[in-house]
Amino acid sequence: MRVLVATAVLVERDAVAAAFAPSAALEYAIPGATLSRVAPVEGGPLVFDLLAAGVGPAAAAAATAAALTAAALNEQTGEQTDDRTSGPYDLVVSAGIGGGFRPEAPVGSLVLADEITAADLGAETADGFVPVTELGFGAVTHRPPESLVRAVAAVTGARTGAVLTVNTVTGSAERAAKLRRRHPRALAEAMEGFGVAEAATAHGVPVLELRAVSNPVGPRDRAAWRIGDALAALTGAFGKLAPALESWNPHDR
Repeated sequence: MRVLVATAVLVERDAVAAAFAPSAALEYAIPGATLSRVAPVEGGPLVFDLLAAGVGPAAAAAATAAALTAAALNEQTGEQTDDRTSGPYDLVVSAGIGGGFRPEAPVGSLVLADEITAADLGAETADGFVPVTELGFGAVTHRPPESLVRAVAAVTGARTGAVLTVNTVTGSAERAAKLRRRHPRALAEAMEGFGVAEAATAHGVPVLELRAVSNPVGPRDRAAWRIGDALAALTGAFGKLAPALESWNPHDR
């Protein structure tokens, strides 16, 4: 099973990589990016390709799409000979740290998306925000496979709910309250999940989003941020993923 893990920045990618044996890492280039390949067990059936895709949904979508396309082209040209590392990906995971909505997602907790929603893709009107779907365009939500969400939540202890993708990180109590009114199931916000999900969906690949909470959603208070703790939680989560992924059938959406 091949899994593409897209983070925003290198420190998040490295936190994921820290869950695996350093000696197993192999870096290789694709157009516009570099992938770092790791495996829970050398020679085992599960392989992760780690990608620092960039900040924001556009960068995340572009880099994820490039990696998915490169994998598909490798299958067509037969460039890879190892069955574990050739052909399309079976799963894409958007991973990293993010803000958590209190009290449901406290700092240091893990949040696993059962829906990945673009929270500010739409139009402001005199009557309030209107999502792009109500304007007659596109989509604003992607839903990961329910069976996989249950399995991953069970092994990681992650809370499940909506994870919002925003272009501007929330910095006030007023905006946090508005987001919760529009999305009462929201547990966390980040900036890449919807872009990763758009690319995965275009390639017909299922997607997850897993976030470790580094700060509360609301007024920006750097003294309350716990980035190190969140990165450690992310490492711990990926160290537990293998049994859930190995037992999951990618065709069970």
